[in-house]
Amino acid sequence: LMDKMVLVRSIVGSQPGHDAIQCFNGHDPKRPKPQGGWPQFGSTVSKVQGAHVESAPPFISLCYPCTHGPYNEPGPGFLGLSHSPFRPMGPTRHDMVLNGISLERLADRKQLLQSIDQFKREADASGMMTGLDTFTEQAMGVLTSSQLAEALDLSKEDPETVKRYGTGDPTVFIDSNGAPRVPQSMLVARRLIEAGARVVTLNYSKWDWHGGKNNTIFKREAEDFPVFDQCVSALLEDLHQRGLDQDCTVAIWGEFGRTPKISAQVGRDHWPRVNSAILFGGGMKTGQVIGATDRLGGEAVDRPVTFPELFSTLYHNLGIDTDNTTVEDFSGRPQYLVEDHAKPLPELI
Repeated sequence: LMDKMVLVRSIVGSQPGHDAIQCFNGHDPKRPKPQGGWPQFGSTVSKVQGAHVESAPPFISLCYPCTHGPYNEPGPGFLGLSHSPFRPMGPTRHDMVLNGISLERLADRKQLLQSIDQFKREADASGMMTGLDTFTEQAMGVLTSSQLAEALDLSKEDPETVKRYGTGDPTVFIDSNGAPRVPQSMLVARRLIEAGARVVTLNYSKWDWHGGKNNTIFKREAEDFPVFDQCVSALLEDLHQRGLDQDCTVAIWGEFGRTPKISAQVGRDHWPRVNSAILFGGGMKTGQVIGATDRLGGEAVDRPVTFPELFSTLYHNLGIDTDNTTVEDFSGRPQYLVEDHAKPLPELI
């Protein structure tokens, strides 16, 4: 399957601590940031491109909340609440269908809401109601269509396809503060993209293998790798079989690499000097390896790649020109989407 993938071996500029910000927006968390913080990738796409269809929000998160805060998504930053990810996981997903309410009655309620919102807009000078109005608009689109709810319902999927991806228990959080090991999230993500979402994020397990009792790297690899290999390869094949490989880009990465040498605790610690990623889909030139490390995997020795370059590539695949596209922060100042005027990886486009 590697002919349909890209392996990036030489990501540099990672931060040494647990902070998922770079994974979600490509910005260095130690650099100065605008008031409110940088928005994550999906929030920016939501702002720039909006919804693709009325029945699905542009940005959906399947990430399970982790009790260790730095593992979680940073949110919409200065773009505001209206560009937060829609989070369908949990008990609210069962409320996303109309129960005994006609579309005509719903239209009456919408008209009433519009009247109330007009009053609130005139009374609220902070701009917060703009976000809430957008939430209302998105909610009305979701309520009047069952497409999103059906995309989240894997009972609507071919059982053989579900089996191919594998299933995990979403209630079992790895090491209590990591994400659950839920391979079926990748299948749900594919279904949501088909339903009209522009960006879907998800997390999988906990990759912090420092070692110690019951947490040796060999034990954790044996637990995580086979399941992860199965669901990633299933997604890759699925995208090609369904003709989505030209339009849907998949990016898989973490905050940093791991130490080249196994520690005394039989684990690997944080290693920001070099990181790696897997990319596929998006009409990219696949079947290649970008960059190289030394023989121990400790330093990038060829073609260093940065997170801004990777995110510029993701924006490019969505038709967004990072050289000329900006979003306004709280002060009204235009902000470019990536740092250092980074360009898409020429090897891929």
